[in-house]
Amino acid sequence: MIGPRKATRPARVTRYRGGEVHRQRDALAVEEPLEIRVSWIDGGVRRVEPLAVTMRTPGHDFELVAGFLHGEGIVTGADDLLELTYCRGAEEQEYNVVEARLAPGRGFDLEAVRRNFYTTSSCGVCGKTSLEAVAALGCTLLGDGPRVERSLLAGLPDRLMTGQGVFARTGGLHAAGLFDKDGEVRAVMEDVGRHNAVDKVIGQALLSRKLPATSETLVVSGRASFELVQKAVAAGVPILVAVGAPSSLAVDLAKQFRQTLIGFARDGGFNVYSGPERVG
Repeated sequence: MIGPRKATRPARVTRYRGGEVHRQRDALAVEEPLEIRVSWIDGGVRRVEPLAVTMRTPGHDFELVAGFLHGEGIVTGADDLLELTYCRGAEEQEYNVVEARLAPGRGFDLEAVRRNFYTTSSCGVCGKTSLEAVAALGCTLLGDGPRVERSLLAGLPDRLMTGQGVFARTGGLHAAGLFDKDGEVRAVMEDVGRHNAVDKVIGQALLSRKLPATSETLVVSGRASFELVQKAVAAGVPILVAVGAPSSLAVDLAKQFRQTLIGFARDGGFNVYSGPERVG
């Protein structure tokens, strides 16, 4: 039996620098499919159905699945999950299929959930097609949350970088991190998909019974897209900081739910697109 997948893989590369050629070892970020299956009780019988496939970097797969299910409104807390387990099957796929067993009494409308999936330029299985659909998940206006000093907010991307061990070796991963109001790290996760990195962080908080994260700041290494704001709002996160730019729909969603959305957080500065009252 093979063991769990690794996040990196060695490679031989030829480097061309300054007119010189060198053959040397390098490291690649691993990208593999993860199939998410959901099982639940339907009419007294437990059903098992494939829900989605996402391309991800192996590691923290259970957190990824928990965060994904939370973002889609399928689970609201750890008590909704009876078990997360790898599915036995073909040896080469054993650690690429995760089944989430919902707790008895947790309803699940498979077709309704599937109708809400759509394809975007950033990922293949993410979330809601409209602002109204996010509200339909049960998301509510975010509370006041913490007021965070601007100097601390500006330094969070650098603190996120210190937790990106695989990125340091490969240069090929996104990252997401949860930080408290004093800038102390709660969790940092990496993945080839920016949405997966966020799911892993939120999933860890869910499994640790720390949602909603009403006093936390979520920091992402790339841009702030609609689906990332959606996941943060669903998790109750009042402040989202992105190293890159936000999209128009991300800003609209953040404003609708009173989230502080910050973009271009780099070189000691940032832009505030919504919720400036939380910036000290």
